[in-house]
Amino acid sequence: MISIGSIQFATPWVLVFLIVLPVWWIVRRRRKAPAIVFSRVSVLAIGPRAGRKTTLFLFLFRNLLLASMIVALSRPRSGAHAEDVTSEGINIVLAIDLSSSMLAQDFQPQNRLEVAKDVVKRFINARTSDRIGVVAFAAEALTQVPLTTDYPVVTGAVDNLAAGQLEDGTAIGTAIATAANRLRDAPGRSRVMILLTDGENNRGSIDPRTAAKAAAVFGIKIYTIGVGTEGMAPVPVGRGLFGLRYENRLVRIDEPLLIDIAKTTGGRYYRARDAAALQRIYAEINQLEREPVRTRSYVRYTELFRWPLYLAAFMLVAELLLAARRGPLP
Repeated sequence: MISIGSIQFATPWVLVFLIVLPVWWIVRRRRKAPAIVFSRVSVLAIGPRAGRKTTLFLFLFRNLLLASMIVALSRPRSGAHAEDVTSEGINIVLAIDLSSSMLAQDFQPQNRLEVAKDVVKRFINARTSDRIGVVAFAAEALTQVPLTTDYPVVTGAVDNLAAGQLEDGTAIGTAIATAANRLRDAPGRSRVMILLTDGENNRGSIDPRTAAKAAAVFGIKIYTIGVGTEGMAPVPVGRGLFGLRYENRLVRIDEPLLIDIAKTTGGRYYRARDAAALQRIYAEINQLEREPVRTRSYVRYTELFRWPLYLAAFMLVAELLLAARRGPLP
């Protein structure tokens, strides 16, 4: 690619044909003018309608036409550049519990899941260069969004989370393994998992502590959040005539397990007993260590081939009009 100032040529080899034009000039200049045979003396007396100036203009128009076409075919363009931008960013996977107990109404006026979704969405909207992924889990775990910086997509996925989308239960080990699988090949060295749950591990074939040790091998730091009040809380126990039926049940969160998971990976365990506490926890996690990430930004080309193409069209029209005005010899 050849550049002239701020203009670049996508197919510069086409410009080689510009050399043909001066060669044509030299050949034309050295060529002897052909004799003109007239059938009658009267025609010679009248002479051609156009003089030498007309012939010169026709030659000039033809050269400008060819030169413009050659330049247009070389695809001149401007404005394109790529620059390295260094920004701070981390890779974060949000693992969110969707078990039925997340519908407990101890975070009035909303249940645990709705409060968690609101807080998580605010956390996502505060990101600028972090890659975010979402894993939902209950008796199984599924990746809702892989790591991305498309925050509206992540926010939309979180907004659509609902209890009952997965088989009921709490498979913490499976959730850690699924999220770790998304993080292990992420670029950069900063990999963080934020695991939010309100219960005990009771489903899945993967032991949570074993999964945490495996995550630590890949340099993944896990921050665990236990959601729910202490003591009794209104928990859904089935469906009645008017929707879910709630009963006050003892809240059980396996805090020793969540503490061990966080400790194994170098993270921290938090207990959110109300909506305000959950908001403070995510705000604190927001101050995680930052890892400089080098990204590459691109600016699109502005194609300029239209201008020489317009000039070529103008020269063609001018040549045709001048040739028509000159007219043929009688």
